[in-house]
Amino acid sequence: MASRSGARGRAPRRVDPMTEQQGRTPSASGQGSEGAGRGRAARESVAEYDRALLRPARTPDHGHEAWRLARIQGEFVNGVDLLGTLGPAVAVFGSARLGEGHPAYEPTREVGRLLAESGFAVVTGGGPGLMEAANRGAREGDGVSVGLGIALPFEKGFNDYVEVSVPFHYFFARKVNFVRFTDGAVVCPGGLGTLDELFEILTLLQTGKAEDYPVALLGTAFWEPLLAWLRSTLLTEGTISPEDLDRALVTDDPREAVEHATGAALAAARAAVDAGVED
Repeated sequence: MASRSGARGRAPRRVDPMTEQQGRTPSASGQGSEGAGRGRAARESVAEYDRALLRPARTPDHGHEAWRLARIQGEFVNGVDLLGTLGPAVAVFGSARLGEGHPAYEPTREVGRLLAESGFAVVTGGGPGLMEAANRGAREGDGVSVGLGIALPFEKGFNDYVEVSVPFHYFFARKVNFVRFTDGAVVCPGGLGTLDELFEILTLLQTGKAEDYPVALLGTAFWEPLLAWLRSTLLTEGTISPEDLDRALVTDDPREAVEHATGAALAAARAAVDAGVED
């Protein structure tokens, strides 16, 4: 299969600054209450620093702002360094709160496995719940399992199935890297973060900022009420166009979701092969 960067390679692992471990969430029993307290304090300190970015700056500290811009630039550079040779990949989004035992967990795990067996890296937010399920499936399918983590005060780092861990402080830098280094997305049930990622992609497609990026929504019972509201309210009011509602496939079948999300990349690879044969 052709990839964006030629030969497919596995990106190197990186230490997760949230846990000081390589893509592993620390054991609560192993770190003790003192260590847990330090971890919470460190995560809250990071969150407070990031909140400062969005506060009105009446008298900005240009030194701090220059350092912050350097950090933002560094997140994009780090993304290129770690993901630039990833090869074919699909993003899988979903809730951190829906863990093993929830009806959405096994279908998401199956998505990860099918993607891996199809030759695609699986790229998630690296957290627990359905992100863990997709990363777990990727490892079971002997594929590349990637986590684009985000520093949050209430999360402890990457799940145990992440192989390539890429930490972020800024949501916007993380979202750009998600779309830039993947060929499509499977969106599983989730909350505000999942909806943010979904509507970011749909907006990029609507405005022409992205193209040939197929999106599959897994779980008809979960997604149909939202789509019904989009049809009955936004479409009726004229704030979206009919074609905006056709930008995502809705299905309960993990295999159908995978086939849809990988379709554009596979078609491009076939076209490249055909062009090479003709030459």
